[in-house]
Amino acid sequence: MAEEKLISVIVPVYNIKEYLPRCVASITAQTYRSLEIILVDDGSTDGTGALCDELAASDSRIRVLHKENGGSSSARNLGIRQARGEYFGFVDSDDYISEDMYALLMEAVTAYDCPAAQVGRDEVAASGERLPDICVPPDTPVLIAAQDFMRELLMHRGDCSFCTKLMHRSLFLNRQFPEGVLNEDFHLLIQMLTEMKGIVSLPGRCYHVFYRPDSNTRSTQKSHFSRVYADNVDNADLAYALVQERWPLLIQTAERFGLYQRLDYLLHIPIEQMQPDNARYREICVNVHTNLSAGLKNPLLTKKNKIYLLLFAAAPKLTRKFHRLTMRLRGIEA
Repeated sequence: MAEEKLISVIVPVYNIKEYLPRCVASITAQTYRSLEIILVDDGSTDGTGALCDELAASDSRIRVLHKENGGSSSARNLGIRQARGEYFGFVDSDDYISEDMYALLMEAVTAYDCPAAQVGRDEVAASGERLPDICVPPDTPVLIAAQDFMRELLMHRGDCSFCTKLMHRSLFLNRQFPEGVLNEDFHLLIQMLTEMKGIVSLPGRCYHVFYRPDSNTRSTQKSHFSRVYADNVDNADLAYALVQERWPLLIQTAERFGLYQRLDYLLHIPIEQMQPDNARYREICVNVHTNLSAGLKNPLLTKKNKIYLLLFAAAPKLTRKFHRLTMRLRGIEA
């Protein structure tokens, strides 16, 4: 029976006392009861670690692992190594889930004989306002073939988050989340796709993201340049290599993705960092210039993308200044 399969829900935890009780309560309230809930305290300094221990005392399914601070991927990887379940789920400690999420996911992987399934998500701002959908779930359950799922990711329409998914533990054999980088979910998922028939996608929105402006990729400091932009370029190069080997029909889509991620980097880098001794910046400029002709011919890039390709290939710093000015005129800091 599906209920007999244990799900390990791994929750990285760091200095999150205010939101952790809501997160854990949403997991313990799941209608699917065969769970182990692994709270990985990643070296919290605000009493969150003690709160984890208190929560564990209230439900025998909760286990707590304490470790030195190493980041979310490090915490997830420790949870994976300690997990006993046949399936793994992941929840971020400031988010929460609907009570039937894991029941629906387990039903899907069983019915479709597939190692992975996902639900839709919504995002809620600190003010309580619901934000626009990042990914739109289907109207009915559907098995998305691995190549098609890869295409959706490369077109920025797919959901790479592990938090919305239930994954069979075999997918993590000799694999882990890369540590010290951002957008680590994309990095790991595209590698897993090479050995999967696909992912079952379910209708509805069962995962609820709480949008905190102070999180890793959401800093509002003017001088801040998140490393996510450089990490996204690295992920684009990895995706291109996998597509070359596994899905050659997606080559043009992967080329579009690589140029798009490089444009995103150039549109966000602070102007003072656009210097000849910045090796990453220099490499990206060379790549844009080298692939300009192919990019202008790529039907998957928009007219706006191609205009920016031309401008950055000709005068990157001037183009960045122009972009910053246009954003400020629209009331957006860039």
